[in-house]
This record gives sequence, C-alpha cells and structure tokens, in this order.
Amino acid sequence: MPERKPRTRSAASGAVDPSAGIAADPGPGAAQSNGPSPERPSRVVIENVRPEVDQGRFPAKTVVGDTFVVEADVYCDGHDMISADLLYKAADDRAWKRVPMIALYNDRWRSAFVVRQQTAYTYTIEGWIDRFLTWRTDFLKRIDAGHDIAVDLQIGASIVREAAEGAPAKDAEFLRNAAARIGGKTGVKGRIEAALDPTLHVRMRGVAGQRRRYMRDLRARADGFRAAFSTWYELFPRSTAAIEGEHGTFRDVERRLKYVAEMGFDVLYLPPIHPIGRTKRKGANNTVKAKPGDPGSPWAIGSKEGGHKDINPELGTLADFKRLVNKARQKGIEVALDIAFQCSPDHPYVKEHPEWFIWRPDGTVQYAENPPKKYEDIYPFNFETEDWQALWQELLSIFLYWVEQGVRIFRVDNPHTKPFRFWEWLIGEVDKRDPGVIFLAEAFTRPRIMHHLAKLGFTQSYTYFTWRNDKQGLIDYFTELTQTPVADFYRPNAWPNTPDILHEYLQHGGRSAFVARLVLAATLSANYGMYGPAFELMEATPREPGSEEYLHSEKYQLRHWDFNRPDSLRDLITLVNRARHDNTALQSNRGLRFLPIDNGQLIAYARQTQDASNVVIVVVNLDTQWMQSGWLNLPLADWGIADDEQYQVHDLLSDARYIWQGPNNFVQLDPGVMSAHVFRLRRRKAAGWEFK
Repeated sequence: MPERKPRTRSAASGAVDPSAGIAADPGPGAAQSNGPSPERPSRVVIENVRPEVDQGRFPAKTVVGDTFVVEADVYCDGHDMISADLLYKAADDRAWKRVPMIALYNDRWRSAFVVRQQTAYTYTIEGWIDRFLTWRTDFLKRIDAGHDIAVDLQIGASIVREAAEGAPAKDAEFLRNAAARIGGKTGVKGRIEAALDPTLHVRMRGVAGQRRRYMRDLRARADGFRAAFSTWYELFPRSTAAIEGEHGTFRDVERRLKYVAEMGFDVLYLPPIHPIGRTKRKGANNTVKAKPGDPGSPWAIGSKEGGHKDINPELGTLADFKRLVNKARQKGIEVALDIAFQCSPDHPYVKEHPEWFIWRPDGTVQYAENPPKKYEDIYPFNFETEDWQALWQELLSIFLYWVEQGVRIFRVDNPHTKPFRFWEWLIGEVDKRDPGVIFLAEAFTRPRIMHHLAKLGFTQSYTYFTWRNDKQGLIDYFTELTQTPVADFYRPNAWPNTPDILHEYLQHGGRSAFVARLVLAATLSANYGMYGPAFELMEATPREPGSEEYLHSEKYQLRHWDFNRPDSLRDLITLVNRARHDNTALQSNRGLRFLPIDNGQLIAYARQTQDASNVVIVVVNLDTQWMQSGWLNLPLADWGIADDEQYQVHDLLSDARYIWQGPNNFVQLDPGVMSAHVFRLRRRKAAGWEFK
C-alpha cells in the first residue's frame, strides 16, 4: 500500500472551506434579555411563511418569468386592523421593492412578484397595526348605523395629522391638507368624502408607523426556463453507427439530431464519454470477464488514454464533441453530460493520487460493492482522505472544464454517495463562474436525502415515478411533489425507464404500458425524460426474471437499433411533446389537480395556468389489458364555464373533438387502441372556439 503523505494548506493557498458563506442561524432564544426593550414591542405576529426552506437556510426555487408567490400568517392581539407588505429585491438591487399583501382567510396573507432576472432574490414580510385602516373600518360601520360621526371625524383627522409629522416631504403636505379637510368646518358630506378618499388610504398605508419585520430575510434562486421545463432523451453514442457491429461516433450522433429534434426533445443526454478502463472490464450482460472486443461500461472511467477530462477516442475527438454541441444547439437541443465521480483501476488518478482511494490490508484498492454485487471495474473516491481539499478542487475542475467546452447541463451519477457539503460548495463555485448551469441529481435513495440534495443546489432531481404505477400511489406522490412545501425546492424529473431500470410494468404490459407511462411522465411533470431508443422501440426483456436490468444492456455492449421500425412509438412521442410545447399549463408543476372519476383503473387530472387561460385534461387507463370506462367530473366553475354551457375538448393525441356540457362526462379507453386522452379545453366564442 502506498505511503500517504499528509498535506497541509493554509487559507492563503486556496484551501476549500466547506462552510464559507454559510451563516448559522442562532435560532429563537439565542439572545437573552433581562428586561423589556427600550423600544415599544410590536403586537404583530408573523409566522408560517411559505416558501421558507429550512428556516431560510436554503433558497426556494423559481424561474425567470414566473410569479413568485409568498404567503404567511400575520395577526395581532385585540381587534385592530393590520396591514402587511411583501418586500423583495434582486441581488443587484440596493432598495427593497414593496408589494401589498392581501388577506385570504384565518389570518393568512398572500402577495407575489414577477421574477425578472436570473439571479438570487431576497424577500421578507413586514406587518403593522394599521391605525387609519382600523379607524376607517369602524367609521364606515358608524355611518351605516346612522351614528353621530362628528367626534370620529376629529379622531380621523388626528390620525392623519400625526402621520404627516413623520412622513417624507412628498407625502407630508398631502396628508396635512387631508387632515384639515377631514377635521375642518365644511359640510359633513365633504369631510366624509375627504376621509374616504382612496388616494388618502394609499398614502396612509405608505407612511405606516412601527412595522414588524419577519425574523429573517429569506432567499430565492431564479433559474432559466429550461430548469423548470425540459424534455430529455438519453442516447448511447456508441450505439448510433449506421452499420451493425461498428462503434458509433459523435459524427453518428450528429446524424441522429434531426430524429431527436423532430420528436420534440430539447436535451440530449449522453452517458460518460471518457476513456473506458480495461482492467476487470465487464462483458456483455454484466459478466465478470469481458471477451475480446467488448467495449466495457462507460461508467468505468479512465485508461491510459486519460480520465474525466478526456474523450474515448472511439467516439472521436474534442473538436468532434464541440461540433456536436454546436450542431445540437442549432436545433434547439442542449447536450447534457453524465458526470460520475469514480475511476476504473486504469485511471491516471490511481497512480498520481493514491491517497484519494481506500487501500485494503492486502495492498489492493477497495472497489465498489453493493453486496452481493461487486463492481470490480470501479474504484470510488475516498472523500475521507486527508487530502480532501485537493480532491475537491480537482473534481470541481472537471465540471469547469466541460463548461468551457460548451456543456450547460449535467446529470450527476449517485450524488447521494458523496458528502453533502461537497455538493453545496461545488455547485456554488460553478454558479459563481457560470450561472445557469443545470445539475440533475441521479439519486434513487431515501426521500430526505433526495430532498437535501435539492436544497443544496441540484436544479432537478430524479423521482420515484418509475415505481409508482397504481392510481393512489401516483396521486399521493405527485400531490406531495406539487402541492406541499417540497415543491418550494424540489424540481422533479420523471423517467419511465433508464438504462438501469426496466420496471415490471413495462416488462409485462406491452405497448399500452409504454403509452400510459409516456403520457403520465410527460403530463404529470414539467421535466421528464426517457432512455431511447429502448423506450420508443419498447425494449422490455429483463436479464433474468425479477430483474430490472435489461437483457443485452447497452451499458456493456454495442447495440444496433432500427430507428425507423414501423411499430415505433416515435410518432406518438412527437404528439405528446408537441402538446407540452404548445400548452403552457404543461410547462410548470403548479396547477395540477386530480379529478374524480368512478373507475379505479382510470386516473384523471387537469393541468391549468393560474388564470385558467390554458387547461389540459388528461385521462389514462392504467389497465394494460382491458378497456375501462367511467364518468369524469370537471370543476367547471373554477374555469369560468356554466353548467349549461357547451364546451369542446380536443384530444391532442387522436385529433378527435368532442362537445361536452355539464361537469359529468363519459370517457372510455381501450388499451388496444390508445391508453390515454390528452384533452385541450376550448370554450365557444361567437362562431368559433376560443383556446382555453
């Protein structure tokens, strides 16, 4: 075993400080007091703010162009009226912007602002006892009751006059004049009109006295649109050659770009493109010993040709890769790279930095294991190494290198097996240099860990969607992802299959299962992807019974796909993705509502924009064998449709159009024909139909 040489680094030498920029929250009660504050305490309580991720420790997520909604409970003792403002500012703003909050119910308040920049935002809430609003509310009641209001007018004038004393010059004169009119000797009608002047109400709100600020300023991270809405297609470049048996190249992938673009995908995700190790190389179907010509697993990274910053020469050159990135971008597609922090035994790091790995007593390096599985072709990094700072810096440099080559999206392999603080630091460092880089966390693990990775900075996250195949499971899971505080920081990316996961629903369900899972993934989540062409060609044979591994998996061998096979789902995928791009309701995870339907094998839901200007209704038959039917109940009143009004539903998959009336309508789906409806709602307008 090589001798470890401990290294020391001073702060001046560029050492990694994993806690840099992370301020600890002392929490309530941290400051002790022996008596009342010299400043009069506020009677206002502000609590239960949403979004607030872990008491402000992490930012909430939003996107440019979105309406960022903030809610809180704001109340006080007694019967006084209160008012509240939402305060916010972008990273470069010096002054706070204010937006009045609106009372909802049970002391719940809400406000919002439009996100204009791709940057960090800060926001908080202020509340105060609104003396003028309290007086004005009582004053209106007294007028309605026919009471003598002479004294009340004097009280109102006094409140306005006091406000003028501490108001800015631009408001002070207006308020003094208003106080004079309210408390003057003119007719009562004129004094009442002066007291109820809407402009006075606004000015008085702006010069409110003692305000209570929420205990902390909160943060939001605004990303670009593709962070919230993206459509991924995974492709192994080595399986794209025109001639069976040949190793595909980046130039071959270029020739597939038209195919990918025509189906409506905007992210092309490539598994690792680096040199593949030869020591302990795996053979076809994950056999322990490779045969001559077996290409090995792309995730066994590193050989004499290089490591994580190098390209497998069988795929082409760096110039070829950069050309592919540019060609894809011309078609509206971003190339996403897989980053897997692990090494083959042949990786240069193993010789150059033995201290970055775990050495066993017999002098060998600890390979990856998940008993009973052994991955002898892969060495994991030892993040507990004494040389951790150098390791962190080198791994950061891998991301920065590929960003320099034009890559803006990364799918990160197994991030849950690396330290949390490492990811928070690394993603923050990348963001400093190039805001807008997208990180997808491939972490199929326990929920709290998946959630924490999202909080730390991962832009999108894989989900349990692959294993949610029953109706109640889907309803419960997507309700959690879209309608609970999880939605404030976790952006789901739903995949019906991956190179590692062939669920039994697809193994046994036939074509109808693939159709159902496609529609569910694409319409339940604003971000979704598929591993193709295995998906559109309905690859469904497992390596052995009970396994989720594919037989003849591309992870271990070259495959030759007939992209033009007549039974391909290519045309249907194109229609589904077109529906996503044409309907803004499908481009956000907000606005999902599950709908009542009286059949346990049919799942129904609506996706709508905030103003209901775009409504999409989806019905999916989860039974892969038998026709199912049921009565669907629609919330027409929420969409501004009367029960006696006719409206049209346009099926975007079949192009059929139906005229419905009333909330209850009959649907029937035969899996032998089509397993799903994706309806766009239209309302009658004059002689035509208005888009809804």
